[in-house]
Amino acid sequence: MVELKGTHDTICAIATPVGEGGIGIIKISGPEATAIARRLFLRSGSGSGLESHRLYHGWIKDPVTGQSLDEVLVGTMAAPHTYTREDVVEINCHSGFAVLNRILELVLREGARLADPGEFTRRAFLNGRIDLSQAEAVIEVIRSRSEQGLLLANRLLRGALGEKVRSWREGLLELQSRIEAMIDFEDDLDEDALCAVSDRARFVTRLDEEFIPALSAALESAERSRALREGVSLVLAGKPNVGKSSILNALVGRDRAIVTPFPGTTRDVVEDTFLLSGILVKVLDTAGLRHDPDEIESFGIARTIQSVEEADIVLCVMDRSRPLSAEDDAVVEAVASRPFVIVLNKEDLPPATSTGKIRERYGENVPIVAISALRPPDIERLRDFLNKRFLRLPLEQSGSAIVPNLRQRGCIEKALQALIRARDLISGGGFWELASAELQAARNELDSVLGWNGDDALLDRIFSDFCVGK
Repeated sequence: MVELKGTHDTICAIATPVGEGGIGIIKISGPEATAIARRLFLRSGSGSGLESHRLYHGWIKDPVTGQSLDEVLVGTMAAPHTYTREDVVEINCHSGFAVLNRILELVLREGARLADPGEFTRRAFLNGRIDLSQAEAVIEVIRSRSEQGLLLANRLLRGALGEKVRSWREGLLELQSRIEAMIDFEDDLDEDALCAVSDRARFVTRLDEEFIPALSAALESAERSRALREGVSLVLAGKPNVGKSSILNALVGRDRAIVTPFPGTTRDVVEDTFLLSGILVKVLDTAGLRHDPDEIESFGIARTIQSVEEADIVLCVMDRSRPLSAEDDAVVEAVASRPFVIVLNKEDLPPATSTGKIRERYGENVPIVAISALRPPDIERLRDFLNKRFLRLPLEQSGSAIVPNLRQRGCIEKALQALIRARDLISGGGFWELASAELQAARNELDSVLGWNGDDALLDRIFSDFCVGK
């Protein structure tokens, strides 16, 4: 476990990517932040004060040599109304390796130390400004690659999950306290009072109607909304030369895959991404599935099969200008275990098959989209079909859903199992002490979601994923 450095130190870091650019920011947090700024900053104009939550124009100067390093804007923010609930200073200077590092050296020389990865956010958590679910949301905001992922992260950042978990925790605490009171004072209660407080049906009803459904709904929303946070994988599968690469290029809007009239051009999986309704879609063009491939194609086909098995959606591409064949049958059989759509491509050429023949061969309910990869309106129609069939439901269901991340979901799942065990113990006439222990176990898991259990190893692991300046 990484040793947690003193939380009363003054820390500093470069908070923006180092490189040529318009603005670079150096952030300072801690009891000496404002004093350090006063020693380094020469304010322009006649004034010398630094009021909280205001920006001041001036220069950063080396107090030893008197040399001016850069023209800057400095903002000072007094505790507790700051990100870390400590005094915070932000120096907005020009962005460049030399100037940022030289100013950082001066701040370090004046008594600050370099912040650990994620230490600013860790201090915000330790100082009670945010809970752990909100701290984790910070990095999700930074890493979001789609609009929908960003919306989910911002919902968590505003504390939606923490608020709900705290309400569950308080309700379970109240329930457990009733059980503990009954255990501790059983001898002091008359028979009528004892029957009233030990009514097992009432405890079971509360667990079954209030807590177990709520935690189950949170887990279900996490699974339904996985695509919004992580994106979806879309695999193009089909026999050689049916137009898979052309469809990939059309979906991503650039020539990502090589397109030739010769079969077997794609020997490996080609990947790219595009956005659909604010959701990141990773699209994979795969080697054509056919009989008797050469040795190199065999490796590509093996990867195709693996990609299909891991796909969220499969586009089973067929050539409308060629009759259906045994190779088409093999493709449909290979993708049948995944959600798939038959894309009948090359609609701009004279037809040799039809949607009717496809349904006759593969089933009346098989979804089919007939397009030409060369016609932009057809590609938009394919996008619209994919959106309505695969993405509309998670988008609608996520409107106000609480969507925990993988770690939080694990905690909630363990809490749910503990509640189910408590319910079964109570309804089956088990010992009240065992039921209380299960309620305590559930609360402990909810505490882990909020970061209330003092697990330094967990905090080290979470905050090590942050950049140094966050």
